[in-house]
Amino acid sequence: MIENSSPLSAEAKREIINNLKSRFEKNMLRHEDLEWSKIEERLEINHNKLNALYHMEQSGGEPDVVGRDKKSGEYIFFDCSAESPKGRRSVCYDRAALESRKKYKPENSALDMAAEMGIEILTEEEYKKLQNLGVFDTKTSSWVKTPAKIRDLGGALFCDRRYNHVFLYHNGAESYYAARGFRGSLRV
Repeated sequence: MIENSSPLSAEAKREIINNLKSRFEKNMLRHEDLEWSKIEERLEINHNKLNALYHMEQSGGEPDVVGRDKKSGEYIFFDCSAESPKGRRSVCYDRAALESRKKYKPENSALDMAAEMGIEILTEEEYKKLQNLGVFDTKTSSWVKTPAKIRDLGGALFCDRRYNHVFLYHNGAESYYAARGFRGSLRV
């Protein structure tokens, strides 16, 4: 289980803020109209959000700012790693799927891991927005938030990019593969 409630050490805080700033500056096309100093101000006062970003980073997500909600003023971070985050692969979709497996259970589920980290998994719409900012998941795939009507029937949705096209697929929620993980979002 990921401990997201205790504040980061001064060193870890400095490390994550420096990583985020560096990634922000290297990828300005993801957030052309935003200023890093204002984002950093929010991060400095939101310890739980900074912890969540730290866990996104530590699990291979390479979080970056992808926009700002005009109504709430929140900055929106997505995992922007080229492939589905390495530390979040080989997981089924949710707790019910995990418990339904009789043999060869994965260690965790996408929804449980996201909750432990304090993030949300991307929706299909968010996933498509991410893919408009670059090329992601050409060798891996990522679970996306599944509508209740599909989940109630045992299914779950995932996406990837192949042949320069973003695809949406379905699978049994209890399935898991070494190349399938999940991407998260966080609002600060």
